Amino acid sequence: MFTSEIGVVEEWLSEFKTLPETSLPNYATNLKDKSSLVSSLYKVIQEPQGELLEPVCHQLFEFYRSGEEQLLRFTLQFLPELMWCYLALSASRNVHRSGCIEALLLGVYNLEIVDKHGHSKVLSFTIPSLSKPSVYHEPSSIGSMALTESALSQHGLSKVVYSGPHPQREMLTAQNRFEVLTFLLLCYNAALTYMPSVSLQSLCQICSRICVCGYPRQHVRKYKGVSSRIPISSGFMVQMLTGVYFAIYNGEWDLAQKALDDIIYRAQLELYPEPLLVANAIKASLPHGAMKSSKEGTRCIQVEITPTSSRISRNAVTSMSIRGHRWKRHEQPEGSCAAAAEAGVLVIPEISVTHVSGERTGNGEKGRALGDIDAQHMQGVQETATDPRSESRGLPELRRQKSVRKMMEDGMSTAGRVQF
Repeated sequence: MFTSEIGVVEEWLSEFKTLPETSLPNYATNLKDKSSLVSSLYKVIQEPQGELLEPVCHQLFEFYRSGEEQLLRFTLQFLPELMWCYLALSASRNVHRSGCIEALLLGVYNLEIVDKHGHSKVLSFTIPSLSKPSVYHEPSSIGSMALTESALSQHGLSKVVYSGPHPQREMLTAQNRFEVLTFLLLCYNAALTYMPSVSLQSLCQICSRICVCGYPRQHVRKYKGVSSRIPISSGFMVQMLTGVYFAIYNGEWDLAQKALDDIIYRAQLELYPEPLLVANAIKASLPHGAMKSSKEGTRCIQVEITPTSSRISRNAVTSMSIRGHRWKRHEQPEGSCAAAAEAGVLVIPEISVTHVSGERTGNGEKGRALGDIDAQHMQGVQETATDPRSESRGLPELRRQKSVRKMMEDGMSTAGRVQF
């Protein structure tokens, strides 16, 4: 470190000690604009053998537990670099040098797992349902899946994932190391939108280094320093992918894409299914050649939103559409038959049993009408047969009914013929 950088850090350490409590909000607001201080603090963290590391870690912890939101985020931006330094020292067996970093990480962890009343926090996350629209999809465009998801959501079967309660830790061991680091990275990802670009760059760089150190790809990346392999868990890699995915669309396209490739490389070597699934999904969704430079500033995810449409498609076959089709068929204009006959088209006219103008019957109604006439005829025959005294009077009536029926049958046969 240069003398000027050491002076900036020492001034920052002494300034906070003499700061009155009433001036804390203004101090926190102006702190994020001090880029020279931030770069000097990164160099202090990257040199664990320096004398300034311990007081810097102590002051960062004081920032975090002060309760001021701006100071808390100021400490969070150094979290990826602190994790890398701790893992690198642990891999090189220099655990005694990582004491102050380990204390800072444990302090942040123990503060985050409890609420302001000191009770253990339980984090919950509801998995989004495909039956409800979002900026990414519309249920009507999915098809039968939307109906299934809708039926499940109506019965209150939404899946909720819980995290916690987490136990307090007094020291980091090989067994609980990545449990603590994964939770800390989760807290960092929750504040990604407030992180400056230098913090996102640090995140992408440490993701690449953690994944390739001790493997042949380390020589391709030309990373120096740590040459031994760093153990890593599947959950920690998933949290790394969350930050890398955000960095891809927020000005760090080159570094984030390199980190994504290195995470896939390590996940394939470790045979971790969760990081492979998430990383390949991210890679498949990336635009091809759309982002060439990482200096174009903040980016956003472009999503095509389909226009709002009704739940039921217009082409869907329903009971109402079948009825409408039947009505259209039965309500054709009378001139259409004559026009079709003139054009040489075979036309079979519909027969009106009642011979009433303007009244038409379908095939089913025609059969029912004929059945009613037969029933009336049989009823008349039975009535005339049961009363012998009225047999002489019923013969003319029976003959009239038979003649009417014969005339109707003759009319149906002649009208049903096709004339060319």
